Amino acid sequence: MTTETGEILRVSDLRTYFPVRSHGLIRRVIGQVKAVDGVSFWVGSGETLGLVGESGSGKTTVARSVLMLVRPTSGQIVIDGQEITQLSPKALMPMRRKAQMIFQDPYNALNPRHTVGGIIGAPYRIQGIQPPGGVRAAVQALMERVGLNPEHYNRYPNEFSGGQRQRIGIARAVALRPKLIVCDEPVSALDVSIQAQIINLLRDLQQEFGLSYLFVAHDLAVVRQISHRVAVMYLGHLMEMAPRETIYAAPLHPYTHSLLSAVPIPDPKLQKGRSRIMLEGDLPSPINPPSGCVFRTRCFQAQERCSVEVPPLIELAPGHHVACHFPVATLPAGVGTARATLETQPGVPVRRPQPASGQVSSAQLDRLPADGRPDSTRLRPQVRVGRSR
Repeated sequence: MTTETGEILRVSDLRTYFPVRSHGLIRRVIGQVKAVDGVSFWVGSGETLGLVGESGSGKTTVARSVLMLVRPTSGQIVIDGQEITQLSPKALMPMRRKAQMIFQDPYNALNPRHTVGGIIGAPYRIQGIQPPGGVRAAVQALMERVGLNPEHYNRYPNEFSGGQRQRIGIARAVALRPKLIVCDEPVSALDVSIQAQIINLLRDLQQEFGLSYLFVAHDLAVVRQISHRVAVMYLGHLMEMAPRETIYAAPLHPYTHSLLSAVPIPDPKLQKGRSRIMLEGDLPSPINPPSGCVFRTRCFQAQERCSVEVPPLIELAPGHHVACHFPVATLPAGVGTARATLETQPGVPVRRPQPASGQVSSAQLDRLPADGRPDSTRLRPQVRVGRSR
């Protein structure tokens, strides 16, 4: 893989498995849940990498593993040049200054017995840092910066709305001026109008403090607004990773195509008459994932090779990585029309996409291994098209 200069995070072949134990007096390990199975990516300095995928794909486990809230089974995690997977909890303490987390649920992420001032000021006390002017002054300045009233320093979390509680969590995360913040679906529990405010706040803080974000979400419209690059996960594996405009304008993996075709259009007439890719079946179990490509049981491109060979994540175009034996260059007319309408979703205004510089040509697709390489007819697959209801 090629990397960006000044990367703040590098994850290499990350695997996080959870044991499955039998019932009874003696609980033996009878299997493993492969929540994350060989994921590699990086985040550059001042960059936002959006990590997307349906529920059960392993996004949150990746987020928690990156900050060692969950111990990975194997792999390497390097934050600001330091490998952290072998560090003890005590040795991880200095790293916490460099990397923090914003949790999904603003109601459960705050201790109801502590005041807002105590919650936001906790990083200073735990790390033994005395900010200029004292902790109270620093906390009140942070409260004002994230849009909270500094006079509410002594109030408790139950006196705040969901959006205000998330602002408290953001203030706590940026208190020590970290270089990396992992955002685990930070706006999924909020109203659409509040989502826009929180996203604007995160973007402003990124510019002000030079933050890097690993932004986990399942809402493609939200990811489109805040990310510089996007990585798509499925059943613990990374399917595709590319710059934002390339992913939305010229995706290559069949799973990415299906996700984009499912994005709703805020026009009832267009939505009613639109066609989309219909994936067959449910998400397989991570305890017993399919052989070969884990997506093959639901893929309209699947062939015999997909059942026996795991596709590596390879760079087919500059910055565009795909894990697929038979990447899809084009789709039939009428499929995936939601890609052109993402900008009309409610929320933060975004710039109109420019033509994708990383669009893959047929010549580049020909660089795939000769064994099982798709012919020109397979680049325009026969897709089961269903009408949205």
